[in-house]
Amino acid sequence: MDVEKVFHMTGGIGHNSYAKNSSLQKKASDMVKDMTLETVQELYLTTAPKSLGIADLGCSSGPNTLSIMKEIIEAVQGTSRKAFHTAPEFRVYLNDLPTNDFNSIFKSLPEFSRDLNKETNSGPPSIYIGGYPGSFYGRLFPNNSLHFVYSSYSLHWLSRVPPAIYSEQGKSLNKGSVYISESSPLVVADAYLKQFQEDFTLFLQSRSEELISGGKMVLILLGRIGPDHVDRGNSFFWELLYQSIAILVSKGEVEKEKLDSYDVHFYAPSKDELEDAVRKEGSFGLDRFEMFELERDNHKDNESYATSVAMAVRAIQESMIGQHFGEEILDSLFENYRRLVGEEIAKEDIKPITFGLVLRKL
Repeated sequence: MDVEKVFHMTGGIGHNSYAKNSSLQKKASDMVKDMTLETVQELYLTTAPKSLGIADLGCSSGPNTLSIMKEIIEAVQGTSRKAFHTAPEFRVYLNDLPTNDFNSIFKSLPEFSRDLNKETNSGPPSIYIGGYPGSFYGRLFPNNSLHFVYSSYSLHWLSRVPPAIYSEQGKSLNKGSVYISESSPLVVADAYLKQFQEDFTLFLQSRSEELISGGKMVLILLGRIGPDHVDRGNSFFWELLYQSIAILVSKGEVEKEKLDSYDVHFYAPSKDELEDAVRKEGSFGLDRFEMFELERDNHKDNESYATSVAMAVRAIQESMIGQHFGEEILDSLFENYRRLVGEEIAKEDIKPITFGLVLRKL
């Protein structure tokens, strides 16, 4: 399956859309917000550009991208006033894969502009926003055109399912799982790590060409603690997805061969793997590295939290699952998933690990 042509968050503003089901991602972004704003403020004071180039890589189609851009712009404006500088113009580049619902973002721009103009005392900022479809595992922008790159919950998505997990006959070597599990052969984990290293290195090389010297990136992505790939965090959610599809197989609603041939293009790296990749690529210094546990909201009981998780995973995965299995299974599949998540968190919370990195171009 060609990930670049198929993969996208569910567009629009309907019940199953990413726009309505991305509160967990917003919570992660908020946890790293202080680090994000401090980084961009320090960068502005160091460079004081008249035109500030900012890119959000993996912007998706919900409200989160414009929310963080608004906060970044307001932070820079506040810093420029304190430093008695003329506020810069802002060039904002929103990037995601070509199938992303960019139109829903553009429809929100008038409200975004009104909110910014309402809250400023120094006149409306000059902002130029554009959509840049394409994979960030490659070049997207002209040389030295960016000052700051932001990417939230995107870099754990690989450019493809690692080809090395398939035999010469095209059969998956990872039967019994859609990701790395306890039953996966060692070659599967090795293949996922190799694909991540290849992709992340290409990401860093591409951004090093596009950022100015001293330009910075804030990267937020899912990860794992230590070398073990199997944990009660990110990998466990994929185990539950496999079980949810297996229930449909047992009922004769999905062919077993279909399940055996489905693998996700996802990888949760460890801290060591990320640091090693940055060091080997050599274009960036690692200024900060923070780890967070994404805990559920206190007011959510098990049932409502399980529903939120299932809706979030559906908004992310239904483009790929619908393409592979057919869209007719989606409702029953994610009802199974909601129930299984609820049963598991009643025993013990599932806490995904989130990493926040600040990289500086050398």
